[in-house]
Amino acid sequence: MNIENFRNYCISKKEVTEHFPFDKDTLVFKVCNKMFAIASLKKWEERSAFINLKCDPEYAQELRAEHESIKPGYHMHKQQWNSVYIHTQELSPKLITSLIDHSYDMVVKSLPKKVRDTLN
Repeated sequence: MNIENFRNYCISKKEVTEHFPFDKDTLVFKVCNKMFAIASLKKWEERSAFINLKCDPEYAQELRAEHESIKPGYHMHKQQWNSVYIHTQELSPKLITSLIDHSYDMVVKSLPKKVRDTLN
């Protein structure tokens, strides 16, 4: 997966917007103004890309045990976020998109019902 594929996949989801709220390097994708995916453009250029994705805490532990390329979220809440290292080539594109979907769904699930209903 390259940065364009990642961006296009995230932005194709309902009510997703992209931002640079922290600096010119850190790309953040939000659904209804809540973060679900974060990536450093500089790290991507350096071929050390990783994506921070929200994750169910139990599932996060399972993923970390199964994959060396999935670690506790860098600069994030370690129980609820994973850093998914793309450059290692360990993870299939299908797994990566599945993890993006899971992160998006976790955030959507936390939204008020009235807002969630507009996404269906």
